[in-house]
Formats: sequence, structure tokens, C-alpha cells
Amino acid sequence: MSACVPTRTDHSSRATGASRFQRPHSPPPGGGRRRFRIAGADLSASISVFLIALPLSLGIALATGAPLQAGLVAAAVGGLVAGRFGGAPLQVSGPAAGLTVVTADLIQQYGWRTTCAITVLAGVAQLGLSHVRVARSALAVSPAVVHGMLAGIGITIALAQLHIVLGGSPESSPVDNVRMLPAQLADLHGPAVLVSALTVAVLLAWPHIPGRTGRISRKVPAALVAVSAAAVLAALTGMKVPRVDLPSWSNHALPGLPEGPVLGIAAAVLTVTLVTSVQSLLSAVAVDKLVAARKEPRTEVERSDLDRELAGQGAANIVSGALGGLPVAGVAVRSVANVSAGAVSRHSTMLHGLWIVLAALFLVPVIDLIPLPALGALVMVIGFQMVSIRHIRSASRHREMLVYVVTFAGVALLGVLEGVVIGIAVAVAVALHRLARTHITAETTADGVHRIQVRGQLTFLAVPRLSRALNQIPRGADVVVELDGSFMDHAAYETLQGWKDTHAAQGGRVEITGRSGDRFAGPSSSADSAGPSSGADSAGSAGSAGSEAAVGTGSRGGKSTHTCCRPWTPWRNHHCDSHAATPASVARGRAGGSAGQLATGLSAFQRHTAPLVREELARLAREGQTPSQLFITCADSRLVTSMITSSGPGDLFTVRNVGNLVPPPGAESTDDSVGAAIEYAVDVLKVQSITVCGHSGCGAMQALLDTPVNTPPNGAQTPLRRWLRHGVPSLERMRSRKHSWARISGRLPADAVEQLCLTNVVQQLEHLRTHEAVRRRLDEGTLELHGMYFHVGEAQAYLLQDGVRIGETDEVFDRVGPVEDSDADSEGSLEESRA
Repeated sequence: MSACVPTRTDHSSRATGASRFQRPHSPPPGGGRRRFRIAGADLSASISVFLIALPLSLGIALATGAPLQAGLVAAAVGGLVAGRFGGAPLQVSGPAAGLTVVTADLIQQYGWRTTCAITVLAGVAQLGLSHVRVARSALAVSPAVVHGMLAGIGITIALAQLHIVLGGSPESSPVDNVRMLPAQLADLHGPAVLVSALTVAVLLAWPHIPGRTGRISRKVPAALVAVSAAAVLAALTGMKVPRVDLPSWSNHALPGLPEGPVLGIAAAVLTVTLVTSVQSLLSAVAVDKLVAARKEPRTEVERSDLDRELAGQGAANIVSGALGGLPVAGVAVRSVANVSAGAVSRHSTMLHGLWIVLAALFLVPVIDLIPLPALGALVMVIGFQMVSIRHIRSASRHREMLVYVVTFAGVALLGVLEGVVIGIAVAVAVALHRLARTHITAETTADGVHRIQVRGQLTFLAVPRLSRALNQIPRGADVVVELDGSFMDHAAYETLQGWKDTHAAQGGRVEITGRSGDRFAGPSSSADSAGPSSGADSAGSAGSAGSEAAVGTGSRGGKSTHTCCRPWTPWRNHHCDSHAATPASVARGRAGGSAGQLATGLSAFQRHTAPLVREELARLAREGQTPSQLFITCADSRLVTSMITSSGPGDLFTVRNVGNLVPPPGAESTDDSVGAAIEYAVDVLKVQSITVCGHSGCGAMQALLDTPVNTPPNGAQTPLRRWLRHGVPSLERMRSRKHSWARISGRLPADAVEQLCLTNVVQQLEHLRTHEAVRRRLDEGTLELHGMYFHVGEAQAYLLQDGVRIGETDEVFDRVGPVEDSDADSEGSLEESRA
């Protein structure tokens, strides 16, 4: 976990109410004049990226049929222009393998000069899209479509380059390449095959060299080693293989006016714009995830601005096309290398572009030694790697294999634009099918109650089946309609409400509930507009068109009175209170007490949740638990760890106790259960972080303030009081003048209880450091400690600010997540994609 940037604290507005809690704090660090300088990490990272980008750029240019210099131009422009003006500081841009098929088709159909003009126009289109701020809409494209597109492009590239590897020339389509492959195998070119085989062998084996030798060797990119080895082999043996031949820059072809049908040029511009934009934006989001997960260096890197990144890509394509270069896009391989090499700013990307320029000007004799079959083998391997097994498993796990396969086939057989359009259409059709797939079942219980169960979203598509099931119920019967979904449209609501009114007029009783037995409330807009005098019928009909009906919220007379049952988890078995309880649930509770409530919850779990989680739990049962975090928090029933951390089975190893206390080793009346859990999590489970989480309104902290723990009345020492002795150091820390008080970003603590809750988190972190297992892992740098505070009433989480050395300066808890939801341009969706 990492803290957000703290907001500016203004103490003046709260000085009166919190004066008795104020203490002087350390002054803010003094600002100084910013100087332009290049970090050593950026310099080394730029060299690593340059060594990868040089052979890749030449190989991609070769695969497209463009002049080889065009690949170098695109790499240099991608580094210098997109790196400077783009919104993703650590993303590397340049010629992308995903654009190889598109560019090759354009060159074959319109020629090189017109292709450059199309690249310029695509850049202008990207600038226009960034101006209207539509960058985030690219994230709405199903990942199955994107992965299918990349796989289709990859297999097309691989089949074409396979002919070059075997010493021949590729055909114009994947089908023709497959059809001509037997003839190519019968007519092999020995030197080309030998050079290509060496290149492939080095590419595949280099990352897997074992031991210390492997760790040192992997600092040199595999692509550079493979191409260099092929060049050395060809030079030493005198093989007659075609080599790179960079012509003079004075003969470099520049763009001309587009020549061709207007509709064809427009379709080409649209294709280049679509592919470059989607690939760049998705790559930027992936880079954000890599940066967030990186442990070293700890330098903070700003999050990607997607609209600015789209503008930067547009500017780069304009410049690259104008200078006779290939289309530019953000590329994953070079970006991952940049992040892994420890880059901390956009300087690394820009420097890599500078090195490309210098190499193109001064290393031409060296570049001319590279065999073309080696570049073909390099691009072929990249093409096969674009068909990712991980992506296929992800599509299968999310039941989107049909979308993946259709997009893959469409791109490979018809073209990139056609394949993507077909894939998006299939993805929309699948989504609509799931939305319309509503299961309606009817049964009669032993006591004569008719139960209608509706599973899924209730839309107009399900109205005929719903009406059929409802009309089969006899007049005057008792009916329970159980809605297992979160959405009901206008048509379904009117059908259900109209049947309910008719059945009630005929003497029947109707109870409409959510899955957990909570009563159903109509659309909130109609309830609110109906006023307090409105009955259930008027509230249900007024203004309900197109609104969403809330399932699982308590209601009285059609007006929603409770909203605490909103579904934050799929099982949603939470019960509000007796006001929101249904007559059936009240009867069950009276009959069975707490055991009845427990049985009801277990029954709902077995019916609805168990089928959804059984596969995942079975996997965890087979493989065992491998949580990444130890979470120490209070036993308070309002603190739902899985909800506030968005975690599931197997994610957290949780320890709960009264007051989220961590007794230090050897403490008087210590409790070994906490220490045992810590030792097990750190030494056996090998967790990567430990979080101590306190919360507002903690009863343990209130007890510490109210009664002296060390002097119990009449000498009585109960188990609770013995346990609370471990919180005494937190109380002493708060009252001591040797320590600064913990603060919440943006405000002072509301009262002494909240101040003690914050201080207790800091103190328990100090206790945690005294445990031998924790201290050892901290010294090794393989464990992180975090402090967290959850305000129950505000549903707001705060993290102890990173970089604070406890006891030396103020301990500040920073707000997590967006402060306000009113900003139409908030980063909420990007925050979710980064999680």
C-alpha cells in the first residue's frame, strides 16, 4: 500500500474546537530552486532501452517493407517527441510490432510516400481526439478484443517472417503464407536458416541462463546479443546472406500528397489512429501498474495522463510521418525494460531517442553488418510471443473466449480494422446475452407458499417469461418473489407491480424480496418524488421510467428508509435492522433466534455464493494459502476487512483482537497468539507487507482513556484489563511531549479518542518492529510495514504517510482515493485500473 499525496492542512478553521489537542509540529521542508539534471538511473535505463530498440526498429521496418531508416526515424521521434510531450513518463514509444500488418498493407496498396502522409493524418486525428478528451473510452474496449487483435497481428507477422527465416520471401496474406510454406520448406537457403536458428536459440535461451552468470548476463538485452551473435557468425564464416543496407540520408524518402480513393485513405487513417491509440493507452495503463508494483527505486513517478499521452502520440506521428518514419505507438517490451531498469522520469525515454539518432548518424557501418534473416527471426519470435497463453487463459476464465477467437480470426483473415470491428460487435452481443439471460423458476413450499425466483437482471427481454410464471399462480395464494439481481428496468417493474396489485385485490399476499430476504424497494427517484403521503402504488409508478430498482433495501409504504444493504459483495447477506426485516424473516428469527439467522445465511451462501466461488476455493485447497499481506486489525464488527481492502479468499492473513494491539516480545502478561500469527505469516507464509489498522470510535481506546489500566479497582484484574495493558504505551505516547501527535491529512483529530486511535497505530508498529522475525525481514528489505486508519462513519481509509521515520517527525495519515466525486474528470476509473 502506498499513501496518496497529502492535502494542505489548514489548522486555523479548527483552532477553537481543537485547541487543547494542538502541539507544535515540525516545519515543512524548505523549497529550493529546481535544477534540470539527469538521474543516473535514467541514464542507465536509456542505454538498456536503446540496445533493445535498435534491432527491433530495424526488424519491424524490414517486416513492413518500408525503408530500414524509417524504423530508426520512428524510434528516435517516439523517444524525443512522445517522450517529451506524452502523459506517461516511463512509457517508451516507437515502431510497434502491432502496426506491422497495417503498415505493410498500406505500403503495398498506396506506396511509401502516401503511407507517410497517412501517418501524419493519423497524428492529426489523435490530437483531435485528445482535445475532446476521449482517451479513457479506449479502456472500455474489452481486453479480449485487444488481446485477440494482438494475437492475430502476431501470428500474421510470424508467418510472414518465417519465410524470410527459411531464405525466401513472404506472401501477401497469412493464408497464402501457410499455403506456400511446404514449397518454402522444400527449397531452404542454408546460410539464412543457420543464421536464423542461432538468433532464435539465443533469444530463447538467454533469459534462462542459470546462476550468477545468468544474473549478470541478463543485464544485456537478449535481442542485442542474438543479432550480434548472428552478425559475428556471418562475418567469420563469410556466409552469403543479405545484410542491412542503410542508404544515404540524402536519398531518404519523405511523404507526398495522398494518392488514392478518398474512402480508402480515410479508412487507412482510421485504422492507424485506432490501433496506435488503443495500444498506446493500454500500454500506459500497464506501465502504471508496473511502476506501482516496483519496489526499487522508491522515487515517486506521476500517474499517466491519458489525454496528454494521446496528444503526445499524435504529435509523434505527425513528426515521424513528416520525416519519413513508421507510425509510432507506445510499446510494451521497451516500456517494461525501461521500468525494470529503474527509470525515474521521462529523461530515460528521451535519451534513448537521442542514442538512436547518434547511432543512425555514426554507427551505419556497424549496423550494415546485421544479417536480414537475423532481424526476420527476431520479429518472428516477437510475433509468436504476441499470442500469449496468459491472455488466452484470462479470456477463458472470464468466459470471453468467443470474443478472443472471433477477433483473432478476423484480424488474421480479413484485416485489423475489420477484425476489431467484428470483435467489438461480438463482445457487445455477448454482454447483451448475459444481460438478457434471466432464469425464472417457480416452486411451491410445504406450507403452500408459491415462490418465484428470478436470477439475473430483470429487463424487458425477460418480461414474457416473468408474466408466464406469475399468471400460473392461483388466485388468493401467498406468494414470495425473490429477485436475485441489482437492476430492473421500467417494463419489468410495471409488469411486476401491476400483477402484484391485481393479485392483492383478489385476496392474495405478495412479498417481494432480495436474495437475503430483505424487502424490495421501488426506484429511488419515484420514492423521493412521491412525498410522505404517497402510498406504495403511487410511489412505484411515478417517474420510474428508465430508472434502476434497488433490490435489498428496506422500504415502508414505497419510500426507501434504509440504504445500508447496497451490494458491496456478491453474496450480500447483510441484514439492516428490525425495521427493514420482512414478516417472513421476523418469524424465522423469532422461531430460531440467532441459530435461525445463521442457518438462513448459510442457506443463502450455499444456494447463491458457493457455486460462484467453489472453483477458486478448490484451487486454494489444492495449492494452499499464499497471502501477500498480514492484516492486524480490531475485532470491531463494523470493520469488514474484505470490503475496505477489496480482497477475496486467500488475499489477506488476518489477525483481529480488541484494540488491534501487538504485544512486544517478553511483555508482561503477553499473548503468544499474536506473536505466533506474526511469526507464521512472516517466516512460513512469506508475506510481503504487514498492516496495522485502527478505526474510529474504538471501544478499547475509549476504555484506556476512561479508566487507569494499571490501577484496577479493588485489585481486580479481568482478562480484558490485562489485555488492554498492551495499549498503555500508546496512551503514554499521546500524553508525552517527546513525541509529535499523529495527524489526519486535511484536519486535526476530532477528539482525544481519535487521537489515541491514530497514536495507537503508530505505537503498535513500533511494537511490531521488535519481533525478531519482522526485524530480520526488514533488514533484508523483503518486508514493508504500513499503518492504516479507517473512519467508520465516513467510510474513508487513511494510510500512514510513506517515508515517515517514526518518532522523528509528524506522523501523518493521508486520505486514500478521490476526495470528491463531483469532478467530471476525476481519475476514479484510472485508479481502478491501477489497482
